[in-house]
This record gives sequence, structure tokens and C-alpha cells, in this order.
Amino acid sequence: MKKTTILGTGSYLPSKVLTNHDLSKILDTSDEWIFSRTGIRQRRIIADGQTCSDLAHEASLKALEDAALTPNDLDMIILATLTPDKRMPSAAFLLQNKLQAKKAAVYDIGVACSGFVYGVSIADQYIKTGAMNRILVVGVEVLSKVLNWKDRSTCILFGDGAGAAVLGPADGDEKIILSTHLFSNGSLSHLLEIPDQWVKMDGRQVYREAIERMSEASCIALEKSHKTIDDIDLFIPHQANIRIMEAVAKRLKCPREKIFINVDKYGNTSAASIPIALDEAVKQGRLKKGDLLLIATFGAGFAWGSVLIQW
Repeated sequence: MKKTTILGTGSYLPSKVLTNHDLSKILDTSDEWIFSRTGIRQRRIIADGQTCSDLAHEASLKALEDAALTPNDLDMIILATLTPDKRMPSAAFLLQNKLQAKKAAVYDIGVACSGFVYGVSIADQYIKTGAMNRILVVGVEVLSKVLNWKDRSTCILFGDGAGAAVLGPADGDEKIILSTHLFSNGSLSHLLEIPDQWVKMDGRQVYREAIERMSEASCIALEKSHKTIDDIDLFIPHQANIRIMEAVAKRLKCPREKIFINVDKYGNTSAASIPIALDEAVKQGRLKKGDLLLIATFGAGFAWGSVLIQW
């Protein structure tokens, strides 16, 4: 069976910055209040006229360039989002058209913040079996469109953005996906949902579940590969809330210096969170050949999971 490698990564953030100070002008809040509870200083907001597929397009072009590939090299596009341009056709079709990736099969997946990890796991199966060779996995959200900007408990948390990775069969031993692990529990879906127009969340319950499940998924990934947290060189958790990330790291006994954090700059970008963080970690030189990378995620559904990668 073939092994899957990460051929390239890319990300795109809208240019508009919405700071905590900006929010304090429309909400009963402050920079200190938001930052102390979430670790967020600012987030990006989509421009007028921009769409979900526009953000995905920009991130995808960067990932393809990083992989030294063209859109015509793609066999499939897997796009993870909760906020597509329209209900039909799916955002993946719109992205395919913008890229002119005419040979690529496409579909969207909707598992919220865990979407990119689910997409990577799915792509890994296609590549391992030889059914596909080059797969673009994209996580993108425009959550600003589904937030109630009068609800302090939710609107301070989220931001817009996109991240992408191109996966393919490995020729050598670099950037190899060692394992992926996916989980879900639909019985708790009411705790984080969009029942009508806006995001609705039971913050305390989600907080507890996120810590428990990301810790659990991380441990399973380590156990299955006969590794320990001491073997991990970089840990990329879902960028939802600094308190959640720190609590997970504490349970795993992972030193803070091994945790990649960018939630302060972008907030929770849901499906885009992991690929944006991964791309930034790569571009910042946080990963070198031979490093072991652990990724853990959790989101609405509930869905959660983990990925272990030998860089």
C-alpha cells in the first residue's frame, strides 16, 4: 500500500481586521475581557463581494504553487466548509471552476471545525489505495455571515479564512501521514448549531467536550503509532480558544513551546483553523525533516479527530 505525503500548503486571510477594541464599540466588552477568556486579539472578516469559494481559491493557488503543481494535476478536490456561497452547487464545484481543475472530482464535507482533518483522512485513503494521485484538501469559512453581532458569547470567537494542502503518493520518507483518527457524537449536536440564521452555542459544555475529546484523540494517535508526547516536536490543536488548547496540552503533558498558536490573530476559523496553522508553521520554519507533528481538532456535530505526520 502506498504512503501519503503533503506536497504543499497554502492559506489566505481577508485583509479586513476586526479587533477586540472594534467590538467594544458595539458590544458590552473590552479587549482585556475577550483576550483573558479566549486568547483572541483580532480576527479577519471577508470583504464585501468576496465569497467562500474566493477565499478557497486564493489558498488553493498558494498550495498548488508550493507543491509545484497545476490545477490540471488534481484528481480530486475535497472542500470542508459550513458556509458555502450557496446551497447548490456546492462550493467545491465553484472552486473547481475558478481553478479550472477540469479533471478533478469534487465534493464538500460539512463537519465544522474538524472538516480539514476529516478531508485529510479521506484523501489519505484514496491515495493509499492508488485510486487517486493528487488531492487538494481545503478548509474555508466565512463565519461572519452566520454570527449574531449582538451576541457576545459567540461573535467574539470567530473569523473568516481559508487554508489548503495538496496530498499525493510519497516518493520518499518526508511529510508522511502516519495515521488519521476520526470520531463523532451526534447526540450532542444541539450544544453547537445554527438552528436558523445564527450560530448558537452552549459554551461551557462545548468547552468541556473539546478538552476531553481532543485529549482523547491525541492519545489514540500516539498509542497507535507507539509514540509518546515526548516524541512530538510540534502540536497543532484546533485554534478555538487558548484555554482549551492549554488544558489539552496540560493533560497530554505537552510543553507550551511545542504548541503552535495563532488564535490571537485570527480567532476560530472553524474548518480553516488547522490548515491555516499548518501553513503558517511550515512558512515559519517550525517543522524540519524528521519532526513528528501531532494535529488534534474538535467541532460542532460533535466531530473530532487527530492526525500524526512524520515531517
